[in-house]
Amino acid sequence: MEPAPGEPWLPDLCRLGRLATMLGVAELVVCVIALAPSADSEWTLTRFTTASAFALWLALTVSVVLCVSRQHLSRFRPVVGGTLAVLAAALISATGAALVHAVDRGLGYGFVPESMRMHRFVGGSAAIATLIVAVVLRYLYAVDGWQAQVRASARAEADALQARIKPHFLFNSMNTIAGLVRRDADVAERAVLDLSDLFRAALGAGQGESSLAEEVELAERYLSIEQLRLGERLHVRWRRPEPLPWALPLPRLVLQPLVENAVLHGISRLPSGGTIDIELSTDVEYLHLAVHNPAPPPRERDAELLGGRAGSGHAQRSIAGRLAYAFGPRARVTGRWHEGYYLAELRVPLPPGGRS
Repeated sequence: MEPAPGEPWLPDLCRLGRLATMLGVAELVVCVIALAPSADSEWTLTRFTTASAFALWLALTVSVVLCVSRQHLSRFRPVVGGTLAVLAAALISATGAALVHAVDRGLGYGFVPESMRMHRFVGGSAAIATLIVAVVLRYLYAVDGWQAQVRASARAEADALQARIKPHFLFNSMNTIAGLVRRDADVAERAVLDLSDLFRAALGAGQGESSLAEEVELAERYLSIEQLRLGERLHVRWRRPEPLPWALPLPRLVLQPLVENAVLHGISRLPSGGTIDIELSTDVEYLHLAVHNPAPPPRERDAELLGGRAGSGHAQRSIAGRLAYAFGPRARVTGRWHEGYYLAELRVPLPPGGRS
């Protein structure tokens, strides 16, 4: 995947993880060479130590140079810029190898085997550095492309959730508000503000982060609008035992879609309505969010899915994907139906000391 215009495409070796990758590959090559059968002099602990120090020094130097020149090299096309980066690594390695060989011979340390001629030591070091840098840069370039695709997918899923605040919800809300204007202007004004905040959050679903407090407030505003439409058929019961990590960063629209599913696929389908239970809690490692509501039995819900109203599963899959991108595999989204009720649960890992 091509980077955004103006964004450097060359992998960022200034980051600690990327630098560790470069150093790790360099040390791995030393280990492979030391273990490979050879007619040269035997590898001793001293030789292995000096070879490791030399390889790590070259890898660090190359990484620093590529880090500093990242912006400049990214001005070229990837093929040209990548070739220049590899050639720079080869030149640095050849220069470093020549200096080490000359100093070792001049001072008589014997770190470089006597059988190792200057041209062979310099050429071999440059060739190995070229291969290492080419492989590492290609690998990191592919990783960056994959991460960009994941980010784009997360934005697309957020856009899909944005579209799930359906036109008929807007029409129903506006009709409800129109009926309230003459009868209760204050309630109508509050409903307009709630609707405005809801759509503002939806339009920003793929941009930036939200927080637990913002997600709860958004769900409350959505429910207040639906309360006007459904009246006594809709009851909501919140359970929010403190302390809760209200400032915890979350992707936008992770709670409201679950509450919307509880209303659309549960309460509104039942003639007598029901109560939605929303619980927030924490333990040592996780934030737990649960939405529990009465719902039609599975057969009836399956018939709705066949009729093209498969919103519940899509929303949960989208939320699961965005949470996994933000928090890794420890984040979970689950849903199950049992004896007339549906339970949707989110599990989000907390940062160290993040319960308050």
